[in-house]
Formats: sequence, C-alpha cells, structure tokens
Amino acid sequence: MKMNGENLDCIGKNITVIGGGVIGASWAVVFLSAGLNVTISDPADGIDEKVKQYVTSALSELSIMGDGLYVSDTLIKKLRFEKNIARAVQYADFIQENGPEKESFKVNLWSEVEKYAPSHTLFLSSSSGITATKQSVSMSRPERLMVGHPFNPPHLMPLVEVVPGEVRDSGLVAQALSFYNALGKAAILINKEIAGFVANRLQAAIFKECIYLVQKGIVKVDELDDIMTSSLGIRWATGGPFLSFHLGGGHDGFLHFLEHLAPEMAVLWEQQEQCDVSFDDETRTMLMRQIDDTYGLHTVEQLEEKRNIKEISVLKSLRQ
Repeated sequence: MKMNGENLDCIGKNITVIGGGVIGASWAVVFLSAGLNVTISDPADGIDEKVKQYVTSALSELSIMGDGLYVSDTLIKKLRFEKNIARAVQYADFIQENGPEKESFKVNLWSEVEKYAPSHTLFLSSSSGITATKQSVSMSRPERLMVGHPFNPPHLMPLVEVVPGEVRDSGLVAQALSFYNALGKAAILINKEIAGFVANRLQAAIFKECIYLVQKGIVKVDELDDIMTSSLGIRWATGGPFLSFHLGGGHDGFLHFLEHLAPEMAVLWEQQEQCDVSFDDETRTMLMRQIDDTYGLHTVEQLEEKRNIKEISVLKSLRQ
C-alpha cells in the first residue's frame, strides 16, 4: 500500500473504526500504516487481542510489499479501543463503519453517531450492498454519509468504491475520494446508487455462471478455479474486460470485437439467461462436498496466508 504523499495533508489525524472484525481490523492496518491515530469501537469481548494479532500479521505483509518497514509495536501504540460509541467518535475526523450488514443496525448507528461526532467528521460505511440513502434516513445531515466499500482485505486490495447517497455534497464527495487516494487506494466514484454497487455485481454475475458450470458437471470446483487463475484472472488483473477485448481485436481493436466476436457473445448471453441457478439444498451439498475435497486439508487461515502471498506478488508486479 503506497501512500500518495501529495495528498496526505487532507487526512485528519483521528480515525474511528466501528466494528473490529476482519474488515475493520484490516482498515485499522491501512490507517495505522499512514501514521494515524485509530480508535476501534466494538462491543465484543476479547476484541483487543484479536485486532492486535491481525494488525501485527498484516503489517508484516505490508512490509513484504516493499513500501517500507512497518514496526507493529510502534504503530499499535496509536491504536486504542473504546466500546462506548459516544466516546469513540468524539474526536474523530473520519469514521469507517464495518458493522453487521443489517439496514436497521446501520440506521440506528448513524443516528447515534451523528449526535456525538464533531460537525466536520465524514461518515463512511464499508457496506457491500446497503446504500447510503437507506442508511442515512434518520440523519439530520445525510450528505455526511457515503459508502466507502473496500475489497477484502482492505490493507492489500486497492479498490474503494465511493458511493454517495441521493442527498450529496460535491465537496464532501471530493473529500472522501481524497481521503482514500491519499492512503494509496484506488478510490472510484460510483455515480449512481445500485444494489451491490459495481465490483460485487460483477462478482455475482460471474459466480452465477461458475455455479451453473459446476452444477451441470461440466467442471469441478478445483478445475474452474484453475481455469480462472490461468486465464481471465491474469488478463483482468492487467487490463480489465474492456481493454482486454480492445487488445484482442488486433489492429482494429474493439471494432473488430464488435463486428466479429460480439454476435457470438450475444448467443452466450441468451443461453445464460436460461440458466436456472439457486443455492438449494442439493446445490449447497454438492458445492460443500467439492470444496471440502479440494481445500479441506488446510484451514481457512492457512489458505488466507497463501492467498495473500500470491496477491502481494501480483500487486508488486503490477506496480512495475
């Protein structure tokens, strides 16, 4: 995670992270590595040690990224915990919320936070699907709240989707984008609210086809993962879908795709619309059996560690 030195002055020094689960702890790493003061508010027992363990491990991963040496003991001194929400937000310049994906929870939370946070504080939600408009219905200044949706884990993945609500302030939107970009993120403004935003909608569309192909016995889970990581995963990591088809058209670029390949893709779209995919009991049992057969010999933590090492290698290569 390489910070943008030109914009670091835009960041307030005090960050409150609401929710200390995996996403919240990963966000804490982002903020701590920028030298910011981080307060985590989470009512769970033992959250202090869980977060500190995660931070220590994640900071070592950032050091591997080559951006500098992150000494966990030094940075953890800037980390504090406060279960009481009023005290947790009273000095916050930015608040990154990572609570349960329940609309009622978020509505009640922001209404409470607004009472105690300073008037300049910007409210940002990591929600993967609940829009700022829905979350802010009980706020007196709903324009202060935006979605700042990361990809997991935030301390490694560059993307942050910034999604304002229907009531928005262009100055606050610019402030949110500057905030994330100064931290080295790829902050992308999503112009209109839509369920799932953009990255998750793409992921859902692709995963529907993945489930269909496995469900019909065309490939197994491990074979599909190998196909993706050996082809589209590499291609899209370096170019994205539109650039990939533009480059795949030779000298004529995307025009060649439209004239020669698009009709065939349209046929596939018609077939995909007829694909009946659901997570019924039979499908869930089949998928879990294949997941266990393929990945069951390793714990989730071991698999995460291997994934992070690979993702760090990809990210380092892309920077070059």
